Amino acid sequence: MIRIDAVWMSTEPLDMRAGADTALARVVQVFGSAHPHHAYLFANARANRMKVLVHDGVGVWLAARRLNTGKFVWGDARLSPRLPMNAAQLSALVLGLPWQRMGDAGVITVL
Repeated sequence: MIRIDAVWMSTEPLDMRAGADTALARVVQVFGSAHPHHAYLFANARANRMKVLVHDGVGVWLAARRLNTGKFVWGDARLSPRLPMNAAQLSALVLGLPWQRMGDAGVITVL
């Protein structure tokens, strides 16, 4: 339904009361601009809620996800304010799994 070519995680928390306009303003602040067919991920300070803003080339979509127990494994703001992600990492993240282990980071090369 919505084409997503790239996924970006903001490591700084977002107030979950933020609507589409506030989230879009944060995307521009953190990432410089909102590119068509890119998804931008934000979490609250406790990392138990997440918002995803997607620019589809015409308008923006804003989705929210909340974990009833536990929290999302979020990126470290001390390393970078924004992190690129791939589809496998996004799938792991929304389930509350450690997304950093997906893709090339999880490859075993030495026994």
